[in-house]
Amino acid sequence: MTSPSSRPMSAHDWLILGILSLLWGGSFLFGRVAVAELPPFTIVLCRVGGGALILAVAVRAMGLSLPRDAGLWGSFFVIALLSNVIPFSLIVYGQKQVGAGLASILNATTPLFALIVTHFMTEDEKLTRLRLAGVVGGFLGVTIMLGPSAVDGLSGPLLAQAAILGAAFAYGWAVWYGRRLRKLNPILAALGQLTAATLVMLPLTAVADQPWTLALPSLPTLGSLAGLAALSTALAYVLYFRLLARVGAGNSSLVTFLIPPSALLMGILFLGERLTLWQVAGMLGIGFGLALVDGRLFARR
Repeated sequence: MTSPSSRPMSAHDWLILGILSLLWGGSFLFGRVAVAELPPFTIVLCRVGGGALILAVAVRAMGLSLPRDAGLWGSFFVIALLSNVIPFSLIVYGQKQVGAGLASILNATTPLFALIVTHFMTEDEKLTRLRLAGVVGGFLGVTIMLGPSAVDGLSGPLLAQAAILGAAFAYGWAVWYGRRLRKLNPILAALGQLTAATLVMLPLTAVADQPWTLALPSLPTLGSLAGLAALSTALAYVLYFRLLARVGAGNSSLVTFLIPPSALLMGILFLGERLTLWQVAGMLGIGFGLALVDGRLFARR
């Protein structure tokens, strides 16, 4: 039986990957608005809790229900910790002292961690020299795209940088662990993960932020929270689990390379930002790296 990761991705797979990058890239715009009025854990709780509520309504309308198997719920809590609670918390801590550019570069190590983890933990997603070259090329593309000023931040606090690398490491394990949910309906997998993440975030947020003491957010902030929950979380994770089942853990993690270009594109369209030569060169490098990972660039004909 052919492994999903051993065949080139189809145009449909790339379309899902591109849409997913836009949805997760948009979370930076939504988060930029929300963080001006709300503390980080409260934003995370609204994101995962709102996403879980939206998917629960959709699941009910579809006549589906979450399985009650205790082992499966254990998997939901593990994937919630690896994909939401731990990385979100580490990124929140790290970004207090690390700029957005350097944070994006450090987060772009996720595919490398994912490929290493799946190489040692699976039989059907082995790391090849071509795939490794593609991942390194994509990472260098992200670094070039964000420019020299982002790399200057490497002289900053090491603990904060280590926190963001720790988040990327957790994401790497998450894409491997998520494989055990790939036979489950994607909407049920997403709902189970977000429900578990909500249950974990509730006491953390209550202790850290005491959200009941906060003032009512403005309409732009409420709109940003809605975007985070509906688009960057509920819809995004349904697409992610669908992509994971189609192309495997290593290929799914490549979305990390496309998030910075997606965020850049939205900045140009909605914030009036300008495109630079560094960004063009970096995006070309990302494209070349993805082509190497896909395997068709040097395929024998």
